[in-house]
Amino acid sequence: MNGKSDWYYADGSKSVGPLSLEQLVRRLPTAAGPDTLVYGPGLTDWTEARHVAAIAERSAGADSPPPPPSSRRSDEIDYEIFGEEMQYVEVTLDPNEMVLAEAGGMMYMSPQIKMETVFGDPSAKNTGMLGKVLSAGKRALTGESLFMTTFTNIGAGREKVAFASPYPGKVVPMHLDQLGGEIICQKDAFLCAARGTQIGIAFQKRIGVGLFGGEGFIMQRLTGDGIALIHAGGTLMRRTLQRGEMLKLDTGCLVALTPSVRYDIQLVGGIKNTLFGGEGLFFATLTGPGEIWCQSLPFSRLAGRILANAPQSGGSKGEGSLLGGLGRLLDGDNQ
Repeated sequence: MNGKSDWYYADGSKSVGPLSLEQLVRRLPTAAGPDTLVYGPGLTDWTEARHVAAIAERSAGADSPPPPPSSRRSDEIDYEIFGEEMQYVEVTLDPNEMVLAEAGGMMYMSPQIKMETVFGDPSAKNTGMLGKVLSAGKRALTGESLFMTTFTNIGAGREKVAFASPYPGKVVPMHLDQLGGEIICQKDAFLCAARGTQIGIAFQKRIGVGLFGGEGFIMQRLTGDGIALIHAGGTLMRRTLQRGEMLKLDTGCLVALTPSVRYDIQLVGGIKNTLFGGEGLFFATLTGPGEIWCQSLPFSRLAGRILANAPQSGGSKGEGSLLGGLGRLLDGDNQ
């Protein structure tokens, strides 16, 4: 044997060869793979390819092309969502990874997480002072704080930071790389995201949507190829609209949509519906194709119910008690 082209493998009742080691490794997947019987230098009998050190080294060596370089711009964070009605999300960061969050959303963090408050959007491409002012101005237009908070793992191991829901509902993970790199969501939906996600604004071009659409002219635009986590009130509904398919919903129930979905408004119609229907004057109409996310409990609806039942607002006093205010006075609950 010459040591170069003296390898053989068994194909049924016949042997194939002689082959070089490189040729043998390339042909093995089309034969029986690692279970194929082979014979060559250093072997005294036919042996399964999996037990031949030279083949294993060659299979894992230079003949295997290196993995393509990643073009991902965002950090690849890991997360786990806990709870049912009042959820929180725990984000695990590798060394030097960062997550962005709205100010005041943090629940807890491990010791090697560095928290820093920054002006504007930390993921904005223009990091100069003008860029920071512009990104902060955009955030102000959406009703958010001028500042964002970043959480960076400065340790040598994996560290955790958690963010809590602001009111009862669901934390929704948005894998932007699987959603075309962009989603549009209501102004207060954003909770946190991997570094590299840009938080901008999306203007509603239709004057009717801006005036009566519930979310105004401006919504948040999340772009990137990482993971963003948003919050929805109550129970979440995700639905895929086919091309031309329309769905009507309460204007406050919309959480997010992909840019391909057309968002408009429509009059409820009918004088009795308008005056006594309790659903307002307008519906939101969403027309596919694309993905939409809806919530069963908009915060405005929750806040309205709480305000309506607050004693100082003249709301309900002493539900279930025939004595009402007198009953609260007698049982000491008239603070």
